[in-house]
Amino acid sequence: MEFNQNAQLDPSQLTPGGGGGRGGGVALGGGLGLIVMILGLIFGFNPGSVLSGVSADTGTTQSNSNAYAHCQTGADIKNDRECRWVAYVNSIQGFWQGQFQQGAYQPAATVPFTGWKDTACGAADSQVGPFYCPADKKVYIDTAFADQLLQQLGAQGGDAAEAYILAHEYGHHISNLTGDLGRVQAAGNQTGPSSPQVRLELQADCYAGVWFKAVSQDPQGIISGVTQDDLNRVIDAAAAVGDDRIQESTAGQVTPESWTHGSAKMRQYWVGQGFSTGDPNTCQSVMTTDQLEG
Repeated sequence: MEFNQNAQLDPSQLTPGGGGGRGGGVALGGGLGLIVMILGLIFGFNPGSVLSGVSADTGTTQSNSNAYAHCQTGADIKNDRECRWVAYVNSIQGFWQGQFQQGAYQPAATVPFTGWKDTACGAADSQVGPFYCPADKKVYIDTAFADQLLQQLGAQGGDAAEAYILAHEYGHHISNLTGDLGRVQAAGNQTGPSSPQVRLELQADCYAGVWFKAVSQDPQGIISGVTQDDLNRVIDAAAAVGDDRIQESTAGQVTPESWTHGSAKMRQYWVGQGFSTGDPNTCQSVMTTDQLEG
C-alpha cells in the first residue's frame, strides 16, 4: 500500500477530544476489546477498567493534537510514519463523505491516546483496542498498540491491516448514521451467529471492504497502490479477530451461542463482499440475509 506524496492531509481529523458524560452509549470495536481482556487473563497483563465508567490508572499519559500538526502532505509520512494515521482517516472519511448527499455526512474525529482515555462511553484502557463510541461519534485508538495487538492475535499486521481496523470502526459510524446501530442497540444484548450484534459487526467489515475497493481503483487518492499482499493482510486480520478463532485459542473450544462479532469465515466473507461489489448497499443486506457465511 502506497501513499500519494502530493496528497494534502488534514490533521485536524485527529483530535485529543472526548470525555463528557459516561455511559451514554455502548462502545463498538472490531472484536479487539473483548479479545484483549481475555488475553490479559491468559498472559498476565491488566486490561484495566475498560469502558466501565471508572477511570483507569491516572498516571498514564494522553496524546495531544499537536502531535499530528506537521502531517500536511503524503510526503510527510516518509519523515514521520505516524502521519500514516492521518492518511488513513482522511481517506476513509473522504470516501464516505462522497457516498452521502451533500452535507449529510457527519465527520467523526479519530482520537489517538496512550494509557487511558475518558470517553462518552466510559473510561478506556489502551489495551482494549480500537473502538467507536456512538455517544460522541468518535473513533478511539492507541496507535502505538494497534499493530502489536494484531500480531498478538496471530495476524500478519502491516499498513493494510491497520487501515482495516480504522475502516471497520468508521463502518460503525456509517451504521450509526443510517440508523442500523440504533436499531441493534434497541434490540438488546443478544449473542449468537445470526444475532443483531454479530450482523452489525459484519456490516462494519463489509463497509471496510467497500472503502478498500474504492482505494484500489483511485490511483490519485491519498492511498493508492493497493496490492494483493495488502488484500491478503486485510482478510488475514479479519479472520484473526473471528470469535471462533479467539475461543479456540483461549478456551480450547468454540461456543457459537456466545458470539458477538462473528466467525473468521463470516468476517472474511463480508469484507470480501464489500470489496468485490464496492457497493455500500451490499452491506445493508447483512442485517436481513440468511447467508452470513457465503
